[in-house]
Amino acid sequence: MVNKLWCETVIPILWKNPWRYDIDYHNKIYLFIIIASCLPDDIKEFLASQEILLPSVSHQSLLYDYLSFCRSINIDVLNSIISIGSRDLYDQFLLQQEFYHLLMRKCPGLNSLDLGSINHQIFYFPEAKTNLESLCELRCDTSIEPSYFYGLSRFCQYIQRLIIINKYVKVNRGMVKFIEIQRNLKYFEWKDNVDYFEDYNFIENPYEEIILALAKKAEVLNHLIITFIDYHEYTFLQNVLTKLYKLKSLKINNFFINFSDNQLKKLIYHELEIFNIDCISLNSISNIIGNSGGYLKKIIFKYYDYYLCDHENKFYEDSLIFIQKIYKNCPLIEYLSLAFSSSTEHFKEFEKLLNICQNLKSLLIMIPNTTNNEETGKELLNILIRSAPINLREIRFFDYFQFSLKNLEEFLEKWRGRPAISIRSYDPIYKSDPYMKLIIKYKIDGVIKDFKHDSVYF
Repeated sequence: MVNKLWCETVIPILWKNPWRYDIDYHNKIYLFIIIASCLPDDIKEFLASQEILLPSVSHQSLLYDYLSFCRSINIDVLNSIISIGSRDLYDQFLLQQEFYHLLMRKCPGLNSLDLGSINHQIFYFPEAKTNLESLCELRCDTSIEPSYFYGLSRFCQYIQRLIIINKYVKVNRGMVKFIEIQRNLKYFEWKDNVDYFEDYNFIENPYEEIILALAKKAEVLNHLIITFIDYHEYTFLQNVLTKLYKLKSLKINNFFINFSDNQLKKLIYHELEIFNIDCISLNSISNIIGNSGGYLKKIIFKYYDYYLCDHENKFYEDSLIFIQKIYKNCPLIEYLSLAFSSSTEHFKEFEKLLNICQNLKSLLIMIPNTTNNEETGKELLNILIRSAPINLREIRFFDYFQFSLKNLEEFLEKWRGRPAISIRSYDPIYKSDPYMKLIIKYKIDGVIKDFKHDSVYF
C-alpha cells in the first residue's frame, strides 16, 4: 500500500514478533488464513478428512513467506487465532497441533517462546532440538505439568530470560529442575497470579525450592524481579540474596517480607543499577547503597510505615544518613524515592543532593507531618527552583502533601522556561476548582506536562 521498498523493509519487522500487538487476535481472520495457507497439502487433506475446512488465500498466492521472519511464538495468542477456525474443542486441538508444528518448522532461530496454556509436547517435534536450543526467552506458568519441563530441559539449557506466572499452590519440581540445568540465566522474574490464590491455602511453600535453585546461578544472574502475595517464612530469600553478587537489578514486591537488617547489611552488589524493595528500613537501604559500586540509577521503595514507626527519633537520623549516602555513592541516579524530615538540616542536605545528582529524572518525596504546613511546602518548592537538575521531568508527592495555591503558582511561574514538568499527588485538594484552573493555565502555557491525582498510594 506504500511501495515495494517500504513493504520489503517493514514486513520482516512486523512479523518478527506478530503476537505482541495490542489488538483483538480473536477477530483477525486474515492471520488465521495466512498461517493455514502455509500448511503442507497432506496436512490440509488430513484436516479436511476431519471435517475441518480451511479458507484459502483469494486472488493470488502470498507475496511473502511471512512465518519465515518470525522469531517468537505465543501459544495463547495462537490459540485465540486458531479458535477462529472452529469452536469445537477437538478441532481446535488438532489445529493447535498442526499450527505449532508448522511454526517450529518455519521459524528458524527461535528467540522467544510464551507457553501459556499449552496442551502439546512441542519438544517431540522433529525440529524441536534446533529451535529450542536457540531459545533465549521463555514465559510460562506453574500450572504446566512438571513432566513438561523435564521434556524442555533436554534442549532448553541456554535460556537468558525466564518469566514465570505462579498459578499453583504446590512446588513445581519440574520447573525447579529446569532452572537448575540453565547455563546462562541472566534474568529471572516470578509473579504470583492473585486470581488463582484467593481461595487457596498453601499446602507447602511454593517459593523456597525455586529461589534456592537460583542461588546456583550467582555467576550469571543479573536481574531478579519477584512478586509474592502470600505470607511465608522468607529467611531462605534473604540467604539467597547474599549470594547473588552480580545483580544489576533487584525488585521484590511483598508486604509480608520483613527483611533483617543484619542480613541486608551482607548484600554487596557492586554492579547494582536498579533497587526496588517494599517494606525495608532506611537504614538497610543506606547500607546497601554504601556497599554498591556507584552504578545505581533507580532506588524505589514504599514509605507506608516509616513516619508511624519513628521510635527513638530514628527516622530523623536515618533519613539524614540516607540522603548523604545517595549523593556520595549514586552520581548516576535517575529515579529516586526520598523520605526525610522537614528540618533545616535535612533541607540543606536535600539541596546538596540535587546539585550533585545531575542525572535525576524522577523524584518521589515524602516528608511526614506536613499537612497544611505552608512554610515547609514553600521551602521545598524554593529548593526545587534553585537546584533541581535540568533533567528532572517528574515530581511525585507522597501522602497528603499540600501546597498553598499561592506557593504553587509562584513555583510554576519560576519553572517557566524549563522543560515541562509532570506532577503527581495523592492529596484530593488538587482536584478542587481553584487548583484545577491553575493547573490548566500552566498546562496551556507548557509549564506543566501532566498533573495527576492518584486515588491510591504509589
